[in-house]
Amino acid sequence: MAGPRLEPALARQLFSEGAAVVMLGVPEGTEFGIDSSAWTVGPKFRGVKMIPPGVHFLHCSAGRAGGRETGPRTGFFLSLQRRDLRVLRWDAGSEAVELGPAGTEEAAAFRENLRELDPFLGPYPYETLKKWVSLTSFISEAAMKKLQPESGQICAFSEVLPVAAGRLSRDRAEQRLPPVDAECRSYAEGLARLPQMKPRAGTEIRFTELPKQTYPEGATPEEITRHSMDLSYALEKVISQRYASQPRDLLAELQFAFICFLIGNVYDAFEHWKRLLNILCRSEDAIRKYQDLYVNLISVLYHQLSEIPADFFVDIVSHDNFLTSTLQVFFSCTCSAAVDGTLRKKAEKFKAHLTKKFKWDFEAEPDDCAPVVVELPEGVQVD
Repeated sequence: MAGPRLEPALARQLFSEGAAVVMLGVPEGTEFGIDSSAWTVGPKFRGVKMIPPGVHFLHCSAGRAGGRETGPRTGFFLSLQRRDLRVLRWDAGSEAVELGPAGTEEAAAFRENLRELDPFLGPYPYETLKKWVSLTSFISEAAMKKLQPESGQICAFSEVLPVAAGRLSRDRAEQRLPPVDAECRSYAEGLARLPQMKPRAGTEIRFTELPKQTYPEGATPEEITRHSMDLSYALEKVISQRYASQPRDLLAELQFAFICFLIGNVYDAFEHWKRLLNILCRSEDAIRKYQDLYVNLISVLYHQLSEIPADFFVDIVSHDNFLTSTLQVFFSCTCSAAVDGTLRKKAEKFKAHLTKKFKWDFEAEPDDCAPVVVELPEGVQVD
């Protein structure tokens, strides 16, 4: 965990005033990380010192000493205060860190004897602090507690359980499923035979539920088409669930999802990030209404896209780039004279930055200008 050497006086101040996380029982060879940095721990590792106040993400992957293979990553968010100290223990059974209630007396004893523990604590990697702060600028302690799973653990591979029992023959008969040893006649039939699974209670990241229907009940065909092109109605539904008092706080969820994917390796978080970004970028009326939200969205995306290769969003089948098509619609909305001048200028600069850095073409006609085929609800007819 060696990093750039700090001046002795500054190092002493950070040691005294910074937070510390004591990690007990972490096996040698485990991959341990805090925020955007990670290392393979040695036999003397007991935690991290000199941690700046704020929200941090600690993550581990079980491994063997001297080996190159590690298990799935598990992580958790912590909100640390000045001179804070947390004591955590490794659970060999689950190969993860226990997140039980903090023992104040034990933590106070470790704080009192922190000098003796100093040689076993790695320093916080201050060379990556600026990047971490830029990626989590909207994630407050309140937002963290609202979004993280009830268990506290964020796992790359969620623990899932069957929706309905299916091990016994009578269970399968009740669900009108063929016997396990019955011949499968097609790929579709094989998929249909797979049991429906759901995450174990308390392990899901508590993202805002995004609407599957983008138009109000009873909408006319004309309204359905309009709401399918401009997703402002869907965005308003998202904002009303949690962020009615401060719509800009929705960006904390966008950042949380991105961190869970980028560092926590949670694919479902990436899917949520894409869906939420799609709604934000395709809400033309909302772009004019929520200037503060969208000015800050550009800043959030600027830092997030600096962490991902240019071809990451290209679909391997269709070769379409999700991000360029989504941002293309966004830029076509922000260039309107009805959009505030500050937002319009910032969007123009962001567009120029992406064009120069990634060689993305935003000048082609957006897909939204092509005819849109909309499925109408049952019973709705066009005159």
